[in-house]
Amino acid sequence: MKSGFVALAGKPNVGKSTFINVVMGRKVVIVSDKPQTTRNRINCIYTDKDSQIIFVDTPGIHKPLHRLGEYMVKAAVQALKGVDLILFMLDAADGFTKTDEHVAEIVNESGTKTIIAVNKIDVAGEEKAKAVEQLAKSMVENVVSVHYISALKGEGVFEVLEKIKEELPEGPQYYPEDMVTDRPLSFMAAEIIREKIFHLTRQEVPHSTAVVIEEIKDRPNGVLYIRANIYVERDSQKGILIGKNGSMIKKIGTLAREELEFLVGRKVYLDLNVKVKEKWREKDFIILQEIGLKDDIK
Repeated sequence: MKSGFVALAGKPNVGKSTFINVVMGRKVVIVSDKPQTTRNRINCIYTDKDSQIIFVDTPGIHKPLHRLGEYMVKAAVQALKGVDLILFMLDAADGFTKTDEHVAEIVNESGTKTIIAVNKIDVAGEEKAKAVEQLAKSMVENVVSVHYISALKGEGVFEVLEKIKEELPEGPQYYPEDMVTDRPLSFMAAEIIREKIFHLTRQEVPHSTAVVIEEIKDRPNGVLYIRANIYVERDSQKGILIGKNGSMIKKIGTLAREELEFLVGRKVYLDLNVKVKEKWREKDFIILQEIGLKDDIK
């Protein structure tokens, strides 16, 4: 059996999470059209008859503006250490940017074999993709192959998957074949709620939001009760999240509950509460530990 760990590297919103969901054939990690949606390192486990690949999805590497950003970048950088392979994703439409140069330096420091995937070929076209490829080849060491893909449309994704299998060593099956992530239900529930906030709100609101699961318990009637606190930094953000007569929080709750019910295969009662905690993104000793980043920063 071929098995091993593959870390995805790239700037925010380059398509790493979309790529993983296409490979997995289901949504395992949350996605949105906004940058920095992914905050945590997440192991996603792909298993077929002759391989097991643990994809390590990471936050996009960027210049941090607050303590939360610093933790996110540190989690992403640490995820590149000790893996068997790196999948470095680039955006053909954006070109090879200064941020990509910074990511390339971090990838090179790891000394790990690297596959380059030039994403969004459907938007940018082959000419722009070739320009990105040339710059990437000149700046990234240990490159074993370059692929043009559209993660959103699934184009070229499974060719990359086959190349990953080819490059991985023979090894054991690390996880049960029906396991798709090593994160607990509390983490998945918080991520699903946060994704709905990203989809339904704009500007600074989604980035100023943290979701903390306070309680999960089985009720006698078979319903799974989940209570979550949604933290924001200002009263005005709380007002937006609640909405007129509670309309926004109801939308968030309905969409999140439907997805959670699909995930757990049973009825869910979702109890959402919005609270203000000023400048929580700077207070690593309070919220950053609660939303799970403590497990990614050693």
